[in-house]
Amino acid sequence: MNYQDRTISSEASNRQLASRTATAERSKKLANSTEGGNFFAEDRNIATVLPQYMDAALLTHLKPHLTELGALCGGRLAELSDVAERNKPKLASRDRYGRDDETVEYHPAYKEMENIAYGQFGIHAMAYRPGVLGWPTAMPPLAKYVFQYLFSQAEFGLLCPVNMAGSSSELLRRYGSQELKDQYLPAMLSQDMSELMRSAQFITEKAGGSDVGAAELKAVPEGDHWRLYGEKWFCSNVSADVVVLLARPEGAQAGGKGLGLYFMPKSLPDGSRNSYKIARIKDKLGSNSMASGEVVLDGAVAYLLGDQTRGLKHMLEMVNSSRVSHLARAAGMMRRCLNEALVAARTRDAFGKTVIDHPLMRRQLMKLMVPTEQALSALMYAGMVSHAEGDPKAEKLLRIMTPLAKYRACRDNITVATGAMEARGGNGYIEDWPNARLVRDAHLGVLWDGTSNINALDALQRSLKKERAHVDLRKDLDERLKAASGIPGQFRTRMEKALDSAFSFAEEVASSPENERFCRVAAGLLYHATTMVLLAAEGARAGGEGGDARRLVLARFALEHRLLRNPLTSIESQRWEEDAIDALLRDEPVSMDAAATLMSL
Repeated sequence: MNYQDRTISSEASNRQLASRTATAERSKKLANSTEGGNFFAEDRNIATVLPQYMDAALLTHLKPHLTELGALCGGRLAELSDVAERNKPKLASRDRYGRDDETVEYHPAYKEMENIAYGQFGIHAMAYRPGVLGWPTAMPPLAKYVFQYLFSQAEFGLLCPVNMAGSSSELLRRYGSQELKDQYLPAMLSQDMSELMRSAQFITEKAGGSDVGAAELKAVPEGDHWRLYGEKWFCSNVSADVVVLLARPEGAQAGGKGLGLYFMPKSLPDGSRNSYKIARIKDKLGSNSMASGEVVLDGAVAYLLGDQTRGLKHMLEMVNSSRVSHLARAAGMMRRCLNEALVAARTRDAFGKTVIDHPLMRRQLMKLMVPTEQALSALMYAGMVSHAEGDPKAEKLLRIMTPLAKYRACRDNITVATGAMEARGGNGYIEDWPNARLVRDAHLGVLWDGTSNINALDALQRSLKKERAHVDLRKDLDERLKAASGIPGQFRTRMEKALDSAFSFAEEVASSPENERFCRVAAGLLYHATTMVLLAAEGARAGGEGGDARRLVLARFALEHRLLRNPLTSIESQRWEEDAIDALLRDEPVSMDAAATLMSL
């Protein structure tokens, strides 16, 4: 064991000892945390919804692996993540001989997390090749999103390169030459850490962040390859072995239609370093375990992927995957935040009683719970329709769900993280506890793969107005609502009216450029309407099978507080919430009869 390994062990041991001592001594003076639990086994909500969206045989096969990862998330992975966060990667510009050969130096804690993500579980490869975790075929995308949902509850930063590994391999598979595929694909999807080639996608430039079409990186043809000249401004996983990036072929037209898609290895076939330099590593607000940097390309060798006039379109094919991955991370982080708030409220006394027994805290916890469960439903649904490649209906559903969920769930993640910090109080602001870091990391979701404005515009002006994807979404929601038995008729009618209003408003907004300022409002309403129906259908199905119907109760909260947003006009109109909050904050399942009663109050 080297010095750094001993440091990890020492730091983790000291924190564990301090935690056990504090737990033994606090006597409800200081709130506990979720560390030490099994984040999968203790997640009643994923246990309710996952069987409704995933093939039973696959779920049975994956449960032991998910349980294993859940234990790691509450234990070793959480320890490693904390150490890696405190020990940021560093850039060594030269090697020991004085040669300009930059190396990004990662703490051993980060390397061990890579072993867990890539080597042990193969999260990067499970949806792209057979054999991962012993499954005979490539798994449906939902599988990787569930693992990301779980993993993100302990570590956020590493999931960016993990997800890029899969999407980059898919771009190479679709558009690369056979020679390139034979040379690189096996290593990009390997679980052998000695063979693995880590991947990245360098898109952003100074001239164009959200406006990708303004990119200026120049590509010059040279024999069977191209040379790249210019800069990339925000390059996550900057030390990657292979990179997919956009560049403008020499003489190509301006705008997005003039961009080509290229595959750039870090090292050339003769072992020499490719002609690009890492200018610096970004000092980011969050996601500190993973290195993001700036890159200067000075004749770097790269290979064209696909049609050189359709590079942006080729890259955008992976946007759905990236946005659903952001949804998975947002849903997972909100779950961690909610659980931290619940544990804090249940294990601390204030003003003579347990914190969770105070009415204002109970209401605050519901403000965290509802968006968390909405995001889980959105993730299950988007993950399920991601699998149906070649199915026009499923492709339309995915097309509209990804910008809607990326817009709203990532914004909700910030609110939930902040609310969970407040639920812990002043300790939540201290780096000894997980809340401050969760707040920092939550903000990345509204920046990468499209800001809130970009996603709202995409949902309304493109997926709805141009592609009419909302027609298929509305039809599917109507069918799900119709099939959900046991929902009281009056509440069903209210949901149907709310659906009509949300979709009608969205169509009105999309009908004219003058209405662009309402795109975010419309996107939010569509998300809330969609998740309301999903929650109701999930709860009705689970309750009808004798399981936990709490998601049906949550559907009413989504309707009342997120979709309708009715002003509070009388205390009497809110009486139903007291019984509903009692039911949702208890550990016991909610029966279908109890849920139906709460829908009718």
